[in-house]
Amino acid sequence: MIVPSVTATASPDSAATRPARIARSAAAHEGLSRTADFLDWFAARGRAESVIVTRIDFDELVGWGFRAEDGNLVHTSGKFFSVEGLEVRTSFGPVAQWSQPIINQPETGVLGILAKEFDGVPHFLMQAKMEPGNCNVLQLSPTVQATRSNYTAVHRGRAVPYLDRFVEAPPHTVLADVLQSEQGSWFYRKRNRNMVVEVIDDVEVLDGFHWLTLGQLHQLFAFDDLVNMNSRTVLSCLPFCEVGPAGATELTGGADGFGAALARSIGRDAAARHTTGEIISWITDLRSLRDVEVTPIPLNALRGWDRLPDAIAHTSGQFFDIRAVAVTGGNREIDSWTQPMIAPHGLGVVAFLAARIGGVLHVLVNARVEPGYLDYVELAPTVQCTPESYDHLPAGSRPLFVDDVVDAAPDQIRFDTILSEEGGRFFNARNRYLVVEVDVDHVRAVLEAEKGPSRYRWMTVEQTVGLMRHSHYVNVQARSLIACLHSLTVPPTREPVPAEQGVHRS
Repeated sequence: MIVPSVTATASPDSAATRPARIARSAAAHEGLSRTADFLDWFAARGRAESVIVTRIDFDELVGWGFRAEDGNLVHTSGKFFSVEGLEVRTSFGPVAQWSQPIINQPETGVLGILAKEFDGVPHFLMQAKMEPGNCNVLQLSPTVQATRSNYTAVHRGRAVPYLDRFVEAPPHTVLADVLQSEQGSWFYRKRNRNMVVEVIDDVEVLDGFHWLTLGQLHQLFAFDDLVNMNSRTVLSCLPFCEVGPAGATELTGGADGFGAALARSIGRDAAARHTTGEIISWITDLRSLRDVEVTPIPLNALRGWDRLPDAIAHTSGQFFDIRAVAVTGGNREIDSWTQPMIAPHGLGVVAFLAARIGGVLHVLVNARVEPGYLDYVELAPTVQCTPESYDHLPAGSRPLFVDDVVDAAPDQIRFDTILSEEGGRFFNARNRYLVVEVDVDHVRAVLEAEKGPSRYRWMTVEQTVGLMRHSHYVNVQARSLIACLHSLTVPPTREPVPAEQGVHRS
């Protein structure tokens, strides 16, 4: 169908007007449709999805197999991705050396969201997309979410809708365009192109797609497992922080306390504990230490991992497995397929500690080393772990601040939702995403006992978003949390969004 009969407005080309228009969309609690009506639509699509995901043995994989010379799990086309081995040595953290399976997907995928103004308010075209690893099958995805193998039809499937809007986008229509990393613990140097492209011509809204304002999307962040990881990372790259202090204050409805501090943190030229130049120099210093050495190895050379008929699993029973699944049904480029996936153990915790410093909200970032990062170190949330993975390690090995998060009092918690990670490669990978406000003096006392170069710094939201205009500075979990923080700029709606729509509210 064609977009409903409302006034589609041509967007000014000037980059100077974009932040104000994005702020306008963030403040719009309703758009072309009511949020409650969207939830009804989404729930109906979920009920209509006839998808079966079945765990299978590796020898039941079609088009995949373990290569004889190295044991790597590869596709017969040589495309898509492979599961290989990695040897890691590091001087940082409680474990100095280990080996692990990792996904090697050298292709750069496209994660793209179309934007268009209606009645002066930018809307974003989102997709109700099935992924085999989603705990609830269907989640809200970008307009386009495709690897190069997908959109070049290696699988001989259907074409990816709207792809041409991104690969052929005129430069003046691009609101965001940056290569960003994926999970460095599970992907080896994986990157995706995060894009937002604005259009002014008519767009045919295909089955499974829906226009939403940024304010509506922010409301949906409060629902467990609804807005998927790829949508969160793309939305975090919008020039949201360029609205200036006055515009940010307008977004928060003139709130005081936490809301006012967040507004100042989002606003341009926010007073920060450290300058951006100091932050970049600190990251460069840590990267130059090169305290991680990563060596690709054959999958059959892994130590401490067992290859079973239906899984590659660590001998401790911890961390994650490599599994195989068969998928039938769903509105995808092909109707059925098999593939390997990473299946993590346990519910993860991803959290920012936040504090008001000089009246400006700061978040405590962690310069994190992960073996799959291209530049060794990226800025991560304060806490990013699965707590139970540390149960077998000596006392004192738990990450700093994890107990401040899991034991936080209700009046400290500003955001708390369970959100899924990428469902195309990870099976039921879920994390509890939190923003917890703490006293800055408590954090100072903990950090004073930290040994070696400090891995933590206070940053404003504006500084963090500024670094996201560049590649390999802010990891995917931190980008998700920045998008969650942006959702707190929307004042509460007068009428709560209904929760009984086939999705779970946190």
